Amino acid sequence: MASAVIAPPKRRRSKKRPPKNQHHVERTVAPQEVYDWFNPNQLRWKNIDWPVLLWMVGIHAGCLAAPFFFTWKALVVALVAHWLTASVGICLGYHRYLSHKSLKLTRPAEFLVLFCSVASGQGSPLMWAATHRLHHQRSDQEGDPHSPLEGTWWSHILWLFVRHTSEQRAVLYKRYAPDLVDRPLMQFYERYYGLCLVGIGVALYLIAGVPGVLWGLCVRMAWAYHCTWFVNSATHLWGYRNYETRDESRNLWWVALLAFGEGWHNNHHAHPHAARAGHRWWEVDTTWWVIRGLRAMGVATDVDDRIPLGKKPEEALAGA
Repeated sequence: MASAVIAPPKRRRSKKRPPKNQHHVERTVAPQEVYDWFNPNQLRWKNIDWPVLLWMVGIHAGCLAAPFFFTWKALVVALVAHWLTASVGICLGYHRYLSHKSLKLTRPAEFLVLFCSVASGQGSPLMWAATHRLHHQRSDQEGDPHSPLEGTWWSHILWLFVRHTSEQRAVLYKRYAPDLVDRPLMQFYERYYGLCLVGIGVALYLIAGVPGVLWGLCVRMAWAYHCTWFVNSATHLWGYRNYETRDESRNLWWVALLAFGEGWHNNHHAHPHAARAGHRWWEVDTTWWVIRGLRAMGVATDVDDRIPLGKKPEEALAGA
């Protein structure tokens, strides 16, 4: 009996598909085109980011309703959540850690800190870091996402309502956050950012009911939003300067108090890699206290704790 010869099965050529949430940039985008995406002229009826606009309207409406649903429990929840999301999340996590690499965090600490960042409702880690790095590169020049030289209200809030396509976001991430864009944790938060906010809202309801949502989400976020936005607007208009920089950054004491040390903005623009924003003894920086605490616990390392007084501004700006 003759044996049958069985041909090996043909291998199907698998088409490599890019990972989910990883956008493929097919064309080269000139820097000027990126700058144009953040031009106030882009704020047109057909180019409004409606989800962001409706979210902001809802948060502020909830903030106005909150006094009618006051409980002490909800207030305590709001205060604790505000510190965690604004100081630990935004000032430490998004700003000094992610955007400027002023310190390193252990993996567990990084996950928790960035969760606090996401819970602030100020955008995904990639979008926040990339936009902020663009701000430093083009501060108070064409292409700055939120310069008050384009209008006080533009820098404070209106710039947030310009819609950016997925392609534009991909270009922005690739150009201004290439060290972050492929990291699994960044992709996780990029993909589930909205679900995280919904989950936080549900958790607040379970903890303190409707007052918990109104105070722990709406009041807390609205307050933190405006404190952060004052850094974008007020500290480029009023205050004093320790350093001569090429932008209009200023140190403004009341913004520093509201924004956990971020109001010492001229110091930061002169020396963006420094983990400490207050460079004079009276410049209180409460986020720096948190960083020192994390370093003492061993979860923060390589902290750039220098106070570089006397360094030439142009040398500092070259490393921005």
